[in-house]
Amino acid sequence: MSSLISSVAWVRRGVAARHPTKYTLDDQELERVSALARVELEDARKELEEAHKAALSMGKGAEGEEADDADEDDEGEWVDEDDDAMDQDVPMDQDQPEKSAEAKPKGDDLEEYHLDDYDKDEGMPGMGPFSNIKGLTYYRNNDEDPYITLKEDDEEQERQELEVLPTDNLVVVAKTEDEISQLEIYVYDESEENLYVHHDLMLPSFPLCLEWLDFPPVSSPAARPPPDGGAPAQFGNFIAVGTLDPEIEIWSLDVVEAMYPDMVLGRPDKTAAHVPTPLGTGKKKRKKTKARPASTAHHVDAVLGLSWNRTHRNLLASASADRTVKLWDLSRDPTINGEGGEGEGALRSFDVHKDKVQAVQWNQADPTVLLTGSYDRTVRTFDSRAPDAGVGAVVGADVEALRWDPWETHSFYVSLENGLVLNFDARALPSDLSSPSPARFTVAAHDGAVSALDINPHVRGVIATGGTDKVVKVWNVTEDQDLGKRQVSLVISRDLGVGKVFSTVWSPDDPLTLAAAGSKAKLQIWDIGANANARKVLGPKIAEAGRVLKEKQGGGVISVDTDDEDSSGDEDGGEGDE
Repeated sequence: MSSLISSVAWVRRGVAARHPTKYTLDDQELERVSALARVELEDARKELEEAHKAALSMGKGAEGEEADDADEDDEGEWVDEDDDAMDQDVPMDQDQPEKSAEAKPKGDDLEEYHLDDYDKDEGMPGMGPFSNIKGLTYYRNNDEDPYITLKEDDEEQERQELEVLPTDNLVVVAKTEDEISQLEIYVYDESEENLYVHHDLMLPSFPLCLEWLDFPPVSSPAARPPPDGGAPAQFGNFIAVGTLDPEIEIWSLDVVEAMYPDMVLGRPDKTAAHVPTPLGTGKKKRKKTKARPASTAHHVDAVLGLSWNRTHRNLLASASADRTVKLWDLSRDPTINGEGGEGEGALRSFDVHKDKVQAVQWNQADPTVLLTGSYDRTVRTFDSRAPDAGVGAVVGADVEALRWDPWETHSFYVSLENGLVLNFDARALPSDLSSPSPARFTVAAHDGAVSALDINPHVRGVIATGGTDKVVKVWNVTEDQDLGKRQVSLVISRDLGVGKVFSTVWSPDDPLTLAAAGSKAKLQIWDIGANANARKVLGPKIAEAGRVLKEKQGGGVISVDTDDEDSSGDEDGGEGDE
C-alpha cells in the first residue's frame, strides 16, 4: 500500500492544552483499557490456539508447557567441552594456571592463536592518562556527579518542547505510510510560518475520515472528576477517527504517547475483525469472508464519514459502507453491563440509501437536520427525528463530498466523481426521487473526481476544491443583481505537490489559509493571500466581513521539510498559479 494522507482536520487556536499530559497506565486506566481491549485479547487467544494446533499437525513441535518439558528432557544430551576448565573459579586479578601441551586436545583449531598465553603480559607498565583508571569514580547520571554544577532538567526541557501556545493551531492528519497507519498532530504557527510534527498516535486500521469535537466522551479519563474534587471537565480536545474497520475511535489530542483511545463506538466482538468467518473451503477460504450481518446498533463495514453536532455536543453522526447512517450518544457508556445488547449501541440507525454512504454532515443552523450523500448517486436531507419525511436529489454520479453552506441555511454543495460541483436549495427538493431536482448552479471544477470540498467560514461565497487531477482550486461565488443568478469564477489554482488531493480544509482562524493533503502523504498549508490576484478579487469581501488581509512576503506555501523532499516541488507548484 502506497503512502498517503486520507483526511485532515484543524483545531482552532486556544483549544489545545498548553502543556499536554503524558499517558499514564494507572489502576483506573488499566481497568478501562481491560474493558476496551477484551475483544482484541480474546481474538488473539483464539488465533494463538489455532496456530498451536496447526504447528502440531505439521510436526513442528509444541508450544507452552509441552515445549518446556521437551527442553528439560534434552538438557542431559548436551555436553559442554569446557566443563573441566570451569570447575574451579579463578580470581580475575590472577593468571590462569598454565596448561601443559599434553593436556590440549589434539586437533584444536584455536591452538594457533595461543589463547592460553593471553594473560602473560604482566611486565608491561601502565602508560597514559588512564593508567590509574581504577581510581576514577563513575556516576549513573550528571545529577549525582558533584563536579557538574549545571544540572539538566529533562522533564522541564520536554515540557517546553511539547508546549502549545494559545496562538498555535493544531492540524491533525490521518496518514498511512509503509502499511502503518497513524494520526500525526502538527503545530502551525501562523506568525512565524512554522509547521512541525508535535506527536503521533498509532492506529489499528487504515483511517478514512476525521472529525474534531470538544465533548469529553463518558469513558474518557478527561470525564472523570479531578482527584482534588470538583466537577469533571465539560470541554476537551478530541478527534474521532473512522477506519476500514466498523468501529469509530475517539482520541484525546491533549495526551501524548497514548496507547488506547478514549472511546470506541461499535461492537468489535460481533464484527470480529481479527477472526473473520470463512466462506467455503480451499482457495475461497483465503479470498472471501462472509458478510457481517446488519445491525441497527453498530456498523458492520468501513466508516466513511463523520459529523459532530456543535449544538447538541454529545451527538456524533457516522456514514458507513454498510449503507446506513448512525447516530451516537457520547454521554452513554459503550460497555454497559459488558454484555452489549442491541439497545446499547447507536441511538438511531437510518436506512435512507441503497449503496455505500460516503458523506454526512449536520446543519449548524438547524441542528436536527442531516445531509447525506451516497454511491447510489443521490443526496438526502432529513430531520433525524423523522427520517421518512426527508427530501433528496439524483445527482448523476457517485458522491465524493458535501457541505452545508454556512452563509445560507438551506443551501448545500455536493462534489461528484465526474468532476462537477453542484449547489442545491433544500427547500426546493422533492420527497420523491423520481421527480426532477435541478441544481441551482453547476461548476465543472476538475478533470476527474472532486474528492475534496470545503466552504470558507470567514468569507461569504468562497469555496475550495481538490481533485484527482492533483490541483487545488479556490472559487468565488457572487450574486448578479441584474440577472438574479449566481456567477462562479476561478480565483486561483495550484498544484501543491501533494499528489491526488484527498482533503482541503479552510483554517478556523485565518480567512485565506487552507490545508491540503493527498496521495503523496504530504501536508501543505497554503495562504492564498500571498497571491496578488487573490488579494485583488477577495479583498472587498474580506473587508466586508471585518477581517484584515495580511500580505505575505513568501510564496504562501508552508510544509514540513524532509530529507528526501524534491526541491523542485514548490517551483512546479508556483507555475500552476492562475
